[in-house]
Amino acid sequence: MPERKKKDSKGKRAAAEAEAASVADQAEAVDSEPDVPGETAPAEAAPGESAPGESVAAEVDRAAGLEVELAALKDQLLRALAETENLRRRSQREREDAVKYAAVPLIKDLVGVVDNLRRAMSSVSSEALEADEHLRTLMTGLEMTEKELNAVFEKHHIVRIEPLGERLDPHYHEAMYEIPDPEAASGTVLHVLQPGYRLHGRLLRPAQVGVAAGGPAPVREAEAAPEPPVEPPAEPPAKPDGDPESAGGNGETPPGSTVDTTA
Repeated sequence: MPERKKKDSKGKRAAAEAEAASVADQAEAVDSEPDVPGETAPAEAAPGESAPGESVAAEVDRAAGLEVELAALKDQLLRALAETENLRRRSQREREDAVKYAAVPLIKDLVGVVDNLRRAMSSVSSEALEADEHLRTLMTGLEMTEKELNAVFEKHHIVRIEPLGERLDPHYHEAMYEIPDPEAASGTVLHVLQPGYRLHGRLLRPAQVGVAAGGPAPVREAEAAPEPPVEPPAEPPAKPDGDPESAGGNGETPPGSTVDTTA
């Protein structure tokens, strides 16, 4: 009896295990079946992910923004380069001007000395020079000194302005007074009180001059050119005697003449 009970209990246990295994197999079969179209819920996109169309549009917008930013940076770079080049040229020009015009204060003082030397030489009359040999020697030395000063000025591009007989130029001349002269054109320089000077084209001191007033206006080149002479009309050639046209003109008989009718 005990053995029989043991066998029955083992059989029941085996049957229960078989039934449990069949239930598990059915559950696995249900899970492995494919989903029917239209019955499954759409999968939701994960956070941070977008649809393919939206990602392409975002990339296009990003590329356009980068192009605009690149163009702006390129423009800024070109402007910075141009400004740097202008600054370099301006600095070079200022440096060259500083070298060329560094001696302007000294030259302005020297031209005053040259003016006084010329005034001293002009104050000596020719009669005094002929009467005194030592004075002639002194005058020769002063003339050589002035000549050497002018050579030094020319070497350093210092140009003397002596506009005697020229038209008044307000850029380089300073009119001090007017001289009535009907024979000279109005505005012509007739007297130079003090010469002027230029350094490399820059005015150091204007020339002080006296100009003509009340004279005739300056003649222009077109007005000064002579007009070609007018030739008189040519006279008709004289006709020989006996020509009826020369007697009366156009074959007509002049009044008071006789007509030969014997023919």
